[in-house]
Amino acid sequence: MCVRAYFDCLELDKGEDRVECLWVRTRGKANEADILLGVCHRAPNQDDEADEIFCRQLGEVSQSLALVLMGNFNLPDVRWKYNTTEMKHSRRHLKHMEDKFLTQLVNEPIREGTPLDLLFVKTEGLMSNVLVGGHLGHSDHEII
Repeated sequence: MCVRAYFDCLELDKGEDRVECLWVRTRGKANEADILLGVCHRAPNQDDEADEIFCRQLGEVSQSLALVLMGNFNLPDVRWKYNTTEMKHSRRHLKHMEDKFLTQLVNEPIREGTPLDLLFVKTEGLMSNVLVGGHLGHSDHEII
């Protein structure tokens, strides 16, 4: 995550090393709410306990109306357009996202024909004109 120096930010320490997430709160302008940003990586072989830790963190931070969550969630079987999946661990993640009223905004493949890198928002209109394309450095993931 890169944040311009003129944004007043505070890193939120969730105290759990088993989950690769960085949570940052940026100060909103006058009369606007703070924005809570999260960047996460879910390993393809992440165990159920780590998934539960992530879901608890998501429950804590999802109290914020201005929530943006992005990252590589490694859930290639989820059909985000229809919010469906066949795999148990993916169903659990899909349910947690729905329970927190998060909307997934990436609708095109990012890596190897699947949308592994995702962008969620809690409040409609918080993000718009989401574009996918190009690479940063030598990464095989596309820029969102």
